Amino acid sequence: MSDFEPKLILTRVFNRLRRDGFNLGMGEYMAAVEAVEGGWGSNQDELLDALCLLWCSSLAEQSRLRILWDTVVADSKQKSREEQLEEEIKTPPPTKSDYSEKPPSGEEVKTQPVSTAKTTQEIAAQPVKSPFIPADIEEDREFENYWLLSRRQMVYAWRYLRRLVADGQQDVLDVNQTVEKAAKQGFFLQPVYRRREKNHAHLLLLIDQEGSMTPFHRFTRDLVDTVKYESDIERVDVAYFHNTPAESVYKDSHLTTPIALNEILARCDRDSKVLVISDAGAARGYRRMGRVRAITEVLFDIKEYTNLIAWLNPMPKERWDSSSAQIISHLVPMFPMNKEGLAQAISVVQG
Repeated sequence: MSDFEPKLILTRVFNRLRRDGFNLGMGEYMAAVEAVEGGWGSNQDELLDALCLLWCSSLAEQSRLRILWDTVVADSKQKSREEQLEEEIKTPPPTKSDYSEKPPSGEEVKTQPVSTAKTTQEIAAQPVKSPFIPADIEEDREFENYWLLSRRQMVYAWRYLRRLVADGQQDVLDVNQTVEKAAKQGFFLQPVYRRREKNHAHLLLLIDQEGSMTPFHRFTRDLVDTVKYESDIERVDVAYFHNTPAESVYKDSHLTTPIALNEILARCDRDSKVLVISDAGAARGYRRMGRVRAITEVLFDIKEYTNLIAWLNPMPKERWDSSSAQIISHLVPMFPMNKEGLAQAISVVQG
């Protein structure tokens, strides 16, 4: 084993955390694997920071993870040394007798390998330490897809994003009007029906993609899937960008099909709701005024169509300090990317 194998250590840490009571499933595991494959975790410190972001929802959990991390890394190094030692034991160095003594007859030629194999077997029969056997982990029946926000919580939150208009079928019984009409007439003739309300809300999602947002791709995918296919929002537009939404954004998450931002905004009106999802430089602690100015221009462009706009940041609020996110949070309502943050963002864009 090499000095540092991120996926192997990742698996061992995952199993250890599950045994210690962390609420982790395959969704969290695959999110971490994607982060490693995306370039995060090139060294131990960077991998530890990424796992703290993905798997811990409080400072207490981060402290527990860091303690367990040191133990797992130390065990991994010990196992590597034991494996090397066992390999050396299984292949003993040749002795002088192996070269000087020659079998006098063909019969001894047949028996000599058996004796050597027996000696090797006797030496290797005493392991330095019992082999590592991971404990069986009972998989959850329903895996959560992210450490702070599950699909179920997303679906529940989208119910509060609405613009109801009574223009559906007239088949809903209006009890109050029916009673009032019967009281005026002095007798009951027929019930009063009203039109069914429909949700005519329009939501625009602007999602930062790749780079420092790579560990959060699983979340943004679930966010798009739930709002498109598991909500009653009538119109949903999704556009992707990298770092800053410029004159052109992208239709797809792979950033291969550009589309003019003005074309996307032209679909909006004063009742449209806009959610921006980006770390705004908080993941790496950057404060770049060029990025702030570019985002400020985009925010002004959006506000020409609608003022119902909010920002979801996947980084904890304490990480916004001394980064571009701190400045941008004064320009647009910004909330952390968790259950409470999503609810607050929806409350803002609901108006």
